[in-house]
Amino acid sequence: MKNHRIKMLVTTSLLLPVFLLSGCASTKVSRVDANTEVALTDRWNDEDSRLVAEEMVADMLSYPWLKRFKKEHPGKEPTITIQRIKNKSHEHISTSTFVNDIKRAVMRSGVAEFIVSGEERERLRAELKQQDTYASENSRMEMGEETGANFALSGSIDSIVDQLGGKRVTFYQVDIKLINLQTTREVWNGQKKIKKVMERSKFSL
Repeated sequence: MKNHRIKMLVTTSLLLPVFLLSGCASTKVSRVDANTEVALTDRWNDEDSRLVAEEMVADMLSYPWLKRFKKEHPGKEPTITIQRIKNKSHEHISTSTFVNDIKRAVMRSGVAEFIVSGEERERLRAELKQQDTYASENSRMEMGEETGANFALSGSIDSIVDQLGGKRVTFYQVDIKLINLQTTREVWNGQKKIKKVMERSKFSL
């Protein structure tokens, strides 16, 4: 019994400094501007999403399809819907954030408009059906007055990782195409590549 108490006292004395040190550890959180890049790893981040979206939209709007559309439809802005941006990379990437960055870049340009797609469009149609039943006649929106999309965007985000010892190179490639829905012609095909190098003693994917 005495030996057991001695063993307990020794164990406690050895662990006490560890507990004290862990208790003294502090965490610091700082607020930074949302536009400031904070790159903690070589993974895809919000700055990659924004910059790629802005560069690809600028390239897309410089292609002949826009001038051709304006010539064929004077006074009308082209309408675009996004079908799907697929994440085919090795990591989780929020494609919804990337899609919103694309939308903001296009709408900021003022030369094209977006048409909602997928589940959002179905929710809006359900709202119109509700209005048809419950809203007053002078306030309800009419069914069948949707604006059709002239073009559709789709694409993918791919990645390749090359690692040797303490050095890792991560390569991202974003491919997006714009299709004329009336003719099914591909009027623009954009590509953006990003390469990141990370060096340290040990890391894992």
